[in-house]
Amino acid sequence: MVEKKGKYETLRSMGVDNPLQIDRYYITSINFVDVLRIVYDRPKGSFLTSSREYKFPRVTEKSGSTDVPRMHPTLLDAVEELKKILDTKSSKASLAAEIIAEIELLEEEIAMRTECLKVMASKLPDADC
Repeated sequence: MVEKKGKYETLRSMGVDNPLQIDRYYITSINFVDVLRIVYDRPKGSFLTSSREYKFPRVTEKSGSTDVPRMHPTLLDAVEELKKILDTKSSKASLAAEIIAEIELLEEEIAMRTECLKVMASKLPDADC
């Protein structure tokens, strides 16, 4: 699948070349540093890394007379892009599951109707069914 050039700019600037291979992500905080870990869905035997970590220092903002630590703006942008990717993936997966369920129902109905028609045909006089 070919990506548009302007899509997922923050992730691309962080070195994420295949954003559609992202499976999940985690954020942890250690000593005023937020750590974003991105886990990829790679094929078995792939030489590419299965996860990468990115560290973002907390930024402080003045709130009255005190400094309040906040998440780095780049991290916030990356998380928004990650949410979009995973929401798209989950909606496609649920749509695919729904389509498969509908196909299975259709197959059951066709099998049931076919059996009914066979029974009806066998009841006709001079039928060799």
